[in-house]
Amino acid sequence: MSSSSHHAETADSQRQPAPQRAVIYDAYDLTFLPRHPGEGWTRFVCISDTHSHIFHVPPGDVLLHAGDLSRHGTLKDLEVTLNWLKTLPHPAKFFIAGNHDLCLDAQYEQGGALRGFKPPNLRDKACDLSAARRLVRSNSLRKAGMHYLEHEAATYTAKSGKTYTIYGSPAAPVYSVGAFQYSPGGGKRIYARIPPSVDILMTHTPSLGVCDITKRGKHAGCPELAERLMDDDMKSCRLHVCGHIHEARGVAVVGQAEENPDGRISVNAALPSIPLPIIIDLMD
Repeated sequence: MSSSSHHAETADSQRQPAPQRAVIYDAYDLTFLPRHPGEGWTRFVCISDTHSHIFHVPPGDVLLHAGDLSRHGTLKDLEVTLNWLKTLPHPAKFFIAGNHDLCLDAQYEQGGALRGFKPPNLRDKACDLSAARRLVRSNSLRKAGMHYLEHEAATYTAKSGKTYTIYGSPAAPVYSVGAFQYSPGGGKRIYARIPPSVDILMTHTPSLGVCDITKRGKHAGCPELAERLMDDDMKSCRLHVCGHIHEARGVAVVGQAEENPDGRISVNAALPSIPLPIIIDLMD
């Protein structure tokens, strides 16, 4: 497999080039990994849509998993993925759910809005739903450096002292029976919750027009997420990681602004089509 890196960089309007502040690796040899840039940099390793399968994931400072942890949405499926993630060497691991992760959506509980659509493999007697939601926030996962985000933010402090604010949302536009889905128009309220201080954004769905083209050539990303990302208070967001549309795996650099001259690196990290995690190195 060939190696490929992209540099997100700017140049002074006079002569001096600005220092390189981001490096993207979306094609490389897993047996000959790109060297970590060293002190003052943080390596983010991005994956998504693992669906209870095990993949070779290179080491890094932070692992970001953008949802669809499970294959059929059961507690058993979820446990396969979480047990695997615990073994990975990254000191910090942030993960969200996706539309396949039914056992993490409280709307399938008794009295929930989606209770009538609950598939039989989500077992009430085994308490799949409540047990799954307790598991993702358990002390055992925290001790392994794992942090589950569901419409909420967390922080990661790099060795340099730089603190990154990371926000995660499992939501996606409705598609068949699934978890954390919303009807057209429902995304505006959901994405309004993204804090203006966010450095790293994780959503299961891509935004409309960015790493979202299906095998039929259609843009399947969310227009309301795209609108939110255009807001002035989102201009400092440096990295957006998503998945959902497997065949749209890839990277785009968008949203260059005075507050963020390198632009926002948008990553669709879905693994089923190309089983290669995407590495993003950011200068702190």
